Amino acid sequence: MKSTGMVRKTDKLGRIVIPIEIRKKLKIKPYDELELFSEGENIILKKFEESCTFCGSTTNLIRQKDKLICEKCIKESYKKIQK
Repeated sequence: MKSTGMVRKTDKLGRIVIPIEIRKKLKIKPYDELELFSEGENIILKKFEESCTFCGSTTNLIRQKDKLICEKCIKESYKKIQK
């Protein structure tokens, strides 16, 4: 992990402000969704990107009920059903 040298305090609700320099660099716009992960003592923020439920692909997604599935996984599933 690369240190930015920037330190921010949390407010009483636990919120922090992501500095504009970092938001610009990562192309984070107002109301973008971010995913939060914890790894040991670290908190990791990642810009949220919808992906296939099965393989994690982010291209050619089709919503099936409440799940996203890519065309490749749909084709593979269809082939298995046909056997």
